[in-house]
Amino acid sequence: MNEYRTERPTEDDIAPSEAEFWDARYRESDRIWSGNPNTTLVRETAGLRAGNALDLGCGEGADAIWLAQQGWSVTATDISGVALDRAARHATAAGVAERVDWQQHDLGSSFPAGVFDLVSAHFLHSHGDLPREQILRTAAGAVAPGGVLLIVGHAGWPAWESAPDHDVHFPTPEEVLSSLRLPDGQWEVLVSGEHERIQNDPEGRPTTRTDNTLKLRRSAG
Repeated sequence: MNEYRTERPTEDDIAPSEAEFWDARYRESDRIWSGNPNTTLVRETAGLRAGNALDLGCGEGADAIWLAQQGWSVTATDISGVALDRAARHATAAGVAERVDWQQHDLGSSFPAGVFDLVSAHFLHSHGDLPREQILRTAAGAVAPGGVLLIVGHAGWPAWESAPDHDVHFPTPEEVLSSLRLPDGQWEVLVSGEHERIQNDPEGRPTTRTDNTLKLRRSAG
């Protein structure tokens, strides 16, 4: 059962501190992220039949726009209205505005309605008290029979972090899988492991970053 409300939230439903933090973060620059889709998304959706997709924490919209360009109908959500406005403009410029439904949600209190052939959660980390495990369990419940759940997260702090908080725990794929509490026999693990990628540091210098991926398929029966 979905643990979160599925109706579209009002502005009062959005946690002000978290939303304001991310709005301020996105106002720092005209573009925070690269504008390119996450490489894991591109790799792990290769061969999937396009249907309807849910992008959790869409930011400036690169993943959602790329999925729309591949023929997916996308629901994309973020807590930041600034990010969503920017993402919508990028979708219009890319010619896929009609294929993406942008929704503002604080996923700790509301969640997009419906079921999806693909649910993608990339780097769903936050500076605040994000109920990540509960959100991901709700995400699993939003996967249609035969659909795919793709969860990608950081495996640790970046090399350029000078004062990492060692109390922060970055869960392994196995820990994420366990936390989902999936019923036996109804899901197939397609990918579970760590991988390295190149990410530029704040000075624009390329560094190696370790992330992890969990990809699951829900049984069609």
